[in-house]
Order: sequence, then C-alpha cells, then structure tokens
Amino acid sequence: MSHPLPSLLEACVVVGASSEKLQDFCQAVNFHGSLEHDVLEPEVLHVLAPPFVCRPEAESEAVRSHARKHHSLLRKKRKQSSASTTSSQGRHNCAGEAAASGRKGSDDMTVPKDIDLTALPQLCFPGGLRVTNVKSEEQFHFLVFTDVFGNKSHGVVMQCSRPIQEWTSPCQSGAASKLFCDYSFCVISKHPYLTALKDCLSILLIELTACHFSDVKEKVKEFAAKLALVPIPPPGQLHLMFTLHSLTIELTSREDEDSPAVDLDLHLPFVCFRPHRLLQVLSCLLQEQRVVLFSASWARLTLVAESLLIFLHPLSWQHPYVPVLARGMLDFLMAPTAFLMGCHLCHFEEVAAETDDLILINIDNGSVSTSCSETVDLPEIPTFAAECFTQRCRSLQMHFDLDQCERANCIDIEGQRGQRRAWQRNLNRDIQTITTELIVNIFRNVSSHLNYEHRVFNSEEFLRSREPAEQLFYKNVLQTHIFHSFLRDRLNRKMDNFARMELNTQSGMQKMKASVENPRRPTMQEIQVRRKSSLAENKLIKRQTMSLPNLGDQDQSMSFQRNSLPTKIILCEHARRMPPKSVTIFKLPEFPDCLSFHAVQSYYSELIQLLGKAIDSVQNDNSALLARYYYLRGFANLLCLRRLNALGDFQTLHKTDTSIFPTQVVTWLVNSLIQEEQQQANRRPELRRLILKVKTQNEKPSVELNDDVKKFELPRRPLDREEFVRCIQEGGIVKDVATIHRLFDALTGDESEQVDAELFKGFYTFWKESEAEAQDVNLPTEVIEQLDHTECIYKLSSCVKTSHGVGKIAMTQKRLFLLPEGQPGFLEITMFRDIQEVKIASAPFLLVRIPSLRIRTSSRLEAFEANLKAETDLWNLVIREMWAGRKMADQHKYPQYMTQALTNVLLMEAVVGCLQTQRSICAATKLAYFDKVKHEVPMMVPKTTSETLKHKMNPSLDLAEPQTVHILLYTPGQLTCGDSKDETNPKLWVALSGGRVVVFDAASWSMLQASIHLGESKLNCMLGLVHNQVWIGSQDSVIYIIDAHNLSCNKQLTDHRHEVTGLALDVGEQHSSSDMYSCSNDGTILQWDSSNLKMKRHFNISCKHLSSIQIHGDTLWCCCGDTIVELKKSGMPQRRLALPGHLRGPTSRFTDFIVIPERGELWTGLADSGELYVWHADGHKAAFKKISLTGCSGVSCMIRVKDQIWVGCCAESGVGGHCDGQLRGQLMVVHPETLTVAKELQAHSDSIKTLCSAEDRYVLSGSAQRDGKIAIWKVE
Repeated sequence: MSHPLPSLLEACVVVGASSEKLQDFCQAVNFHGSLEHDVLEPEVLHVLAPPFVCRPEAESEAVRSHARKHHSLLRKKRKQSSASTTSSQGRHNCAGEAAASGRKGSDDMTVPKDIDLTALPQLCFPGGLRVTNVKSEEQFHFLVFTDVFGNKSHGVVMQCSRPIQEWTSPCQSGAASKLFCDYSFCVISKHPYLTALKDCLSILLIELTACHFSDVKEKVKEFAAKLALVPIPPPGQLHLMFTLHSLTIELTSREDEDSPAVDLDLHLPFVCFRPHRLLQVLSCLLQEQRVVLFSASWARLTLVAESLLIFLHPLSWQHPYVPVLARGMLDFLMAPTAFLMGCHLCHFEEVAAETDDLILINIDNGSVSTSCSETVDLPEIPTFAAECFTQRCRSLQMHFDLDQCERANCIDIEGQRGQRRAWQRNLNRDIQTITTELIVNIFRNVSSHLNYEHRVFNSEEFLRSREPAEQLFYKNVLQTHIFHSFLRDRLNRKMDNFARMELNTQSGMQKMKASVENPRRPTMQEIQVRRKSSLAENKLIKRQTMSLPNLGDQDQSMSFQRNSLPTKIILCEHARRMPPKSVTIFKLPEFPDCLSFHAVQSYYSELIQLLGKAIDSVQNDNSALLARYYYLRGFANLLCLRRLNALGDFQTLHKTDTSIFPTQVVTWLVNSLIQEEQQQANRRPELRRLILKVKTQNEKPSVELNDDVKKFELPRRPLDREEFVRCIQEGGIVKDVATIHRLFDALTGDESEQVDAELFKGFYTFWKESEAEAQDVNLPTEVIEQLDHTECIYKLSSCVKTSHGVGKIAMTQKRLFLLPEGQPGFLEITMFRDIQEVKIASAPFLLVRIPSLRIRTSSRLEAFEANLKAETDLWNLVIREMWAGRKMADQHKYPQYMTQALTNVLLMEAVVGCLQTQRSICAATKLAYFDKVKHEVPMMVPKTTSETLKHKMNPSLDLAEPQTVHILLYTPGQLTCGDSKDETNPKLWVALSGGRVVVFDAASWSMLQASIHLGESKLNCMLGLVHNQVWIGSQDSVIYIIDAHNLSCNKQLTDHRHEVTGLALDVGEQHSSSDMYSCSNDGTILQWDSSNLKMKRHFNISCKHLSSIQIHGDTLWCCCGDTIVELKKSGMPQRRLALPGHLRGPTSRFTDFIVIPERGELWTGLADSGELYVWHADGHKAAFKKISLTGCSGVSCMIRVKDQIWVGCCAESGVGGHCDGQLRGQLMVVHPETLTVAKELQAHSDSIKTLCSAEDRYVLSGSAQRDGKIAIWKVE
C-alpha cells in the first residue's frame, strides 16, 4: 500500500494525435493542398499517476523489503527489458511519472493497474479526432468506467485545440491558414466529483493557454500532483475545501456509507423531462429495459444518466452502463442484455432503424420512444406513487435566479460560487428526498413479505397485495437483478435511507402492526376507501392500512377516529420538512510551490496541525465531527511517516465511530510495523489493545455474508416436523414454532410422523384462497360505517336460520354479528368478552333435529341460537377459542393473546377445509390452545396483579421463539416548542439473547427498531446518558454505544479484557460531571469521561465475580459474588460485607443490592434464597432484618421506585417453572418503613431477569425465555 489515503486523483491522462501522425498528416495536406482526410486516430500521450515524489533512500529497511517483495516481479521484468539510467528502486518510488509521447503502449509509460486505457482514446474523442483550419472552443464531457466487479471510476475530459502548422490553401489564392488539432486532458477518479474536477480542469486550461506547448507535460504533472494531495472526505457531514490558483473548490461528503457522493446538478433531468416522462424513464430502468440516451451534448449524457441512477437509490443498477458511446462503439447496442448507454443525437435515426426493442430517450426534447414505435408500451409506475411524486415536483425551486431575487448580490466571484453551491446542495437534498419517497412508495411493505430466518421472499403474496392494475409492473420488477439486490439488503436489515424513510412515514396503524402480529384481512377502513373512488390518493390509504385487530382496552393507541383517513401525501410531509443536517467545511492547506518530498511532507504536517486545531475546537458532544477529523489526521500521519501517531488516531476513531473505521488500512499498518515501532506501541496501552484486536480479528475465520434470496416453493415430498416448521414459516403463514407444532399434530393425527406433500399443498391453497376471498368481502355500506375502522371480517357463515331471523353470521376480532337476509344494517350478537356460555344444541325441523349453536351473553337476557347445520362443530370451536383468547388478553393485559386466538381460528378452518374427513373437527381441536388452557388452568389473575398490571408486550414478535429479556432501559423523551428535530418520544430499550437490542416508542409501545445487533454475545448492562447515548456492556468485553437519535451503533470501547458486567454514571452535584464507571467480572473498574470517551482511571478489586456497581455520593459500591465492597472513587477500599457463614453454599451469591443513604440501609438479595437481608450501610457486621418472600426461590433483581423496593424473583427450580399453569415469576413490592411485603404480583411464567423504572410512574419487568414478555406495572 504505497498510497493509503483515498485521494481525489487516480490518474491524469493526455490523449491526442502523436507527433509522428501529425507530421505525416501535415505532409499529406501540403502535398494535396486540402483537408481530405481530417480524422486521426487518437492515442494516449501521457499517463500521470501518484505517487509523484520519491521517498528518500534513508527509508527503513523493513519498508524497503516490504516494497521489494510486493514489486519483485515488476523489477524483474524491467531488468530483463533493458538497462535504465535510474535504479529500479527509484523507478518504483517515482512510478507516477509517465513517459512522453510516441508509440501507444510505450515501454516508458507506467499505467496504474486499475486503469484500462484500451478504450480511453475513443471515449476522450467520442465524435472522432479531427484536424481543422478553425480553432474549436474548449469542451467538457464526463465518463464512467465500470470494471467486471461493478467498481466505478469517473472521468472528466477537457478538449482544447492548439495550432500544429501553417499551410497554404489553393482555394484561398495562396493565403496562409493554420491547422488546429484537439487534445484531451482526462482526470480519472474513483469518486464521482464531476463538478469539482471540471473546476480543476478549468484552472488547468488557463495555465495551459499561457504556456508553451513544450511545457504542457510539466504543467499537467504539477496539476495532477496537487490533486493527488487532496483527500476524500469520509461519509458524514464534513466537507473539504481547497484552493487551486485562487479558485475555491468544495468536495461534498457522502451522507453515509451506503449513499453516493453527489457532486452534480440533480435538477437537470427535471429541466429536461416533465414529471410524467421522468417517471416513464425510471419505470424503464426499474424493469431493466435496454435504454439508450441521446443528446447533442456529450456532457449532458453522463450528467443525466448519473442523476437517474441516484434517483433509484438504494436500488443499484446491475447491468452494463456506458453513458457515452463513441462513434466506433455503436455495436454495443446490439447486446442482448439490459443496459443503460448514451449516444450522440446524430445517431438516433441509425440506431432506431438498426435495432429492436430499445427504449430511446431524447434528452434534448424530453421524448421517450422505442425503436419500433413513438410510444412505450411498458407498465407505468403505480399511480399512488406517481401522483405523490408529481405533487412533490411542483414544490421544487429549480431556478437559482428566482431563489436569489430577494437576496443581496455578492460582489466577488467566490461569494457568488458559495451562494450557488449552498442553493444546489439544498436543492439536491430536496430532490433526493422526493426520489427516495418515490422508491419507498413503490416498494413499501416489501419487508412484510420477507422471512428473515430462512431468507425467503413470498412474491406471490406480495403481488396479491397490489392493485390489479399495478400487478404487471410488479411482476416485471420482481424478476430483475436490481430488485434482487434490493431484497438482499432488506433481508440483511440494512438501515439505509429507504429503511429510515419507510419507518419515519409509517402510519400509526402500521407502527402498531409491528407490535401485534395478525393475519392479513382488509379492515373496514380499507373497504371504505375502495368504494369511495378510484382516485390515486385513495389508493394510497390501502398501502397505509393493514389489518390490525383492536385488541383489548388499548383503544386509545390502537384505533383511529372514523373520519381520519391518513393519506400518503400527509404522512410524507414530515419527512420532507425535516431540516438539513448541519455541514462543517474544513479548508485544506495551500498547495506547496514545489512538489519535492520534503515540501509534500511539510504540506501533510501543516494538514495535521490544522486538524489538531479543529479537534481542539470541537465540542465533545459532536463526536461524529470529531471522528471525521481523526480519520483524516490518521491518514495524514500515515503519509507523513508518523505511523504510531496514525495508529493513535485510528484507535480514537474506533472508539468514536466504527462506521468509518478503515479496517484494511489499519490491518496493513499493524502488519508493517517494524520491531522498534512495535516495542513503542506495546508501551502505550491503547495502541497495544488496538493491535491485539486487529490481530485477533485476522485470526478469526472470515464469515461470508449470506446473500441468498429464495422464493417460496411448495414441497414435493413428505415433511417431517422440522421441515414442516420451515415450510410454514417460509410460506408466511405462522412464525411461532409452538403453534406450528400444534398444526403439525393436527394434520398428522396419530397415524403418521410426516405431512404428505399433497396434504400440505391442499392446506396452503385453502389458506391463501381464504385470504384472497377475504379481500373481496361484500358488506353493505351501512354495516361498514357502523363497525370500527380497524375491524376485519375473519369468518362468514352461509345463510342460516337463527333466533333473530335468517341471515349470515360474521365474525371480527371483537364481536359476532348477524347480517339479516333482505334487511339493511346488522344485528350485534355479542362482543367476545361478554360471552357467558357457548354450547351445541339441537333445533327441531320437521321430523328431525338439526344441530344448532347456542350463545349466552351478559348483554342479552335471551340466548342467541343459530341452526348452523354441518358448520356447527367448527363454529363452536371457533367461538370458544375467541372467547378464551379474549378473556386471557383482558386478564393478562396482553393483546397478542387475541391475535394468537385469531390465528388458531384461521388454522382450524384451513385444517377442516383441507382434510374434509370425519376426523377434521377432532384434528382442529388440537389447535384450540386457549380453550384448552381455559379448561385445564384457572384463568383468574389475582386482583392485586390485575389492578397493578397495565400492559404486556412481546419483544420477540418477529422471531420464531421467545427470547430472554436480559436488560430493560427506559430513556425519557424531550419536548420542544414547535417542530424541532430535537423533539423525541421516550424509548424503551430491550436487550434480548444473542446481542440483539429491540427499541420501542414508550409513548405508544410500538416497535421502532426490530433489532440492533451488537455482536453475538449476551448483553449484561445498559445505561442512558443525557447527550443521547446508550451504553451497553456485553459478555464479549466490549462496551457498545448507541446513538439514541438514529438508533445506530458506531462507537465501541474495547478496554476491558473480560465481560462487562456493570455501568454507573456519576452525575455530580451540579450535573456538570460526566464520568462513567464500568466494571468487568475479573474485578476491573474503569472510569471514563463520557463526553470524549477517554479513560481517566482504572483499578482492580480482588473478588471472584464483580457483577455490578453503583455510585452513591462519594463512594462506589460493588457486588462481588459473595461480597459487597464499598470503595472510594479513587479505588481505595473502605468496607467489605461478606456473606455470613450460615448463608454460604455452592450457589450462594449476592445477585443485587440497593443502598438507601438517607436511611443508612443496604438491601441485598441472594440467588438461592427467598429472603431479603437489610444491613446497616455503615456497619456491615450483621443483617438487622430479614424479610421473607413467600413462594420465591431466589432474588434475581431489585429496583427502588419512590418509597418502594420492587423485587424480581426466580421461578422455583423444583418444578421447572411450571406450577399447574400458575405464573411463577413473582414480583414483590416491599415497603422500607415497615419492612413488609405490600404486594405479591404474579408477573410471568418464568423467572424475572430485569426491572426498570419509567419516570417513577411505571415499573417494567422482563422475563426469561419460557415467557419472554415485558410487563408494565403501575406504581402507586
């Protein structure tokens, strides 16, 4: 790695006619007296590539040997060719100096390995290189090169003309005339800074105009060497600025790692095309057509093509992409695959006549046609997305002069350029927001049809969810490579702009759906919208509302007002109005006058000094900006040969923002350290840790990311239990493994251990047909208007005789009602929570008795009876299951029980429908889970528990099985005046097994982030900081720091050597202190400055297992297995409380403790004892009080809320968590004044693992895997 810093310049190439060809041409002109053959073959004349300076001979032996190894083959080849005046080492160090003119591919010419110059001459002169007798004006155009791996390089080409000789034309009566020939200067970069490079070439043009042609090579070399010194800004909000001969040039950074850098005018396509034409162009690209752009301007081709691909982001074009085709490359258009290419407008008729099935786009007049027709017969972008996009386009201000009418004029050119840059930056941001919104509107809810565990996309189900008129468009798109790549990113849960906007623009109903999984059925709101009109904005509502049952008493958060129909346009308004992120511009030093080695080193030294000043001036809470400065300074130190300083900067960067950490560069740097440097690094603890981490990572086997995307296919052979679970999950029917096992038992019965493939196909077909039929349910308008907007029809009987007349019985998630035959409206039979009895009876009919279903409710005196005939048994099962599910959901304050009951009911119906045998009802009975629980286990929840419990939720909803809730953390929200970006809702952070963190909006209890993955190990502790950070300690010895605003983890602290077990914040008396303490189980305690993430102090205490720490006043309390230790903040021990001998045992240890300073008390809990022990905080000699906790086998966690102590208990190990179905994870509320248990709460069906407080109003408890739920309790 000879040039590790990502720089603006990859190479500068001069292209033109060789001196020999020009001489031959001039002789021919003088001989013939005319310009008959004025077209010449362009050649590469010079290639200038970094590095442009030679390293001194005194460079270390290690570096030289490393270089000799790397380039041994190159030197061997050069030695075999011919002797040279320069040594091979010098030739390596000065590799950037290319040879002069002459034959193409000269041996003197050194070409960078990543650049293919074969086609470059043609692309620099796409219209051909001509000799004329009139000097042409300078012209610019832009190129894009793509290698076989899809990596792009960008080129900016400047054509300028120079005289080659005078000649005498016979037509001009002997008058002398000059001949002119064009030369091209092409600057190639791996980064798409087209505008910046064009500005640089404009400066070069001024210099070339003033110099002699013999000095051109040196001028170009000096120009290229300066650009090679310009670094590329890392992703984020730090832009770079440099001055080139009095012209200030700005390099904008990428918004994030997944976003492209934008350095062009994105509004050009909006100027060239009307919105509907632009949508047509984007539709062609999304459907991967063979697209050709035409323009009379070569420059316009690339600028428009690049803009179009940015509009598609995050979808990435996967096919050949050549925005400029030279005249000799037109045969590329015969390629059978999809492509995006650009041609000069003069070839339009020729291309249209010679090719078939091409999409021809004329940029100059804004037309779109095909090679066979003037119209394009392709499905258009769905109407709801197109209408929203068109409306957004009207709000764009695309005229700079109109925008500047009210502003003062700048009197200097730099001020005018600055105004223009700021205007263009804001306009580009608005356009990117609009186009991202377009892509979100097109592909919203794709994630709803993904199975992440098995990486399956259910395309058929997705297509069924689209409008009929849109399905052809989606069928075409779903078959493309561009969509396949998009699916891979969704399955990998990439949090890019698409994912963020989709999340931010979700309706309340969609957010609630993420917290309550339910079968898909159209809501009354959707049915209403379908009937109102076929306008596009009404179609938007279907995308915003999916079937979400109104479960339980949470109506205030789970239902909407009858007339409040959300539209997509309103929902997206917030995202469009979001204020831009602040941008910081860092100005690079002036370029050195001479480009010697020492001058370049001085340049980097000055850059390091400026970056150091910038770091000192940044506030500590702006860690993102600090990280960018450390990134640049690390590379500058590396180029300045200060390798250990570079390692130090990269170490700080790793703590500050891992998203831009240059892993490959740091690995190379660590591996290339010489012995003396390694010894110096080992004397610096932070460098020693970084080196150890890099080497450890290198030793680990590389794990390839699974990029497979499968489509669901029906099985062709019998399925065992495990295969059946996989197929049901892949088919998008049910996720829950326990439910799938019950379904397997229902389908197999007692006869087989496998489900036949035909039986599975019948079940799957019946399930999907039921879903499809539910989409077309036909209800009278007055019925729809009277039902809740969130209600869905889940079952509808045939026309039957009832005690209230003839009609159809309908079932929603809330109620049963009768649709009378020939009468308007409906008659409510009962709400499920009002049912008192359901039984099968018989009704007389002529000489026989027909089975009927009788329902008694608390809302009616008389029973409702329906002669359901053959449907009676199934309806009996269905209603009893819904009744039991409703009861359990109400009593346990857990709406998901009702959703599970709905799923069970639909599975019962599918089982009966596919079996169609006498045993079908018996088989369906195995799915009646809640009805079975109701009969086997008492359903009544103790009164105290019911009154205190407010709500329950499942953080493992998107997983196949429940996960242990290891840690809970509540962080308060922030309210501001007006629409401020700083206004946030409170959040609940949930640490699950395997390093997974789930985030809920604590205002609505809807899931904000399905999962943030922090390694693979268990997470032990969490703590929130005032400046929007959440610190999480892990079993893998890392402290992960999450940004609470964007829910991303880009910071890590790796100073602990063992698992991190505790975190404590020292707020200080004036709330000015920001010290954080962390501990690991080996007894290490580290003190941090949380503002700059620097370690201030570390010390160790001798103990078996340090499990947690707390700060009270000036002391630090540590829970160390069978000991509680009190320390000063300096680490000096003060007192030690050891577990008394009579309490010691193989598993005896302190699990948690609470210090009450004003009472002078220390409360402790033990892992194997159902008792609390209260000690004198200043004595520790003996417990003066013991509090027995009835039914508790051990204490797992404790928390103090107001004047209460809440204690989480373990399930009794003797019964393995079961006790006749009673909830075993008890929660005790103890009063410190009376030292008595005030409340015994039956909380969970497994041990309570964690407790947290929400502003002292609520206590939240999380349980182990068998239960895996979170309970919210009211504090009195």
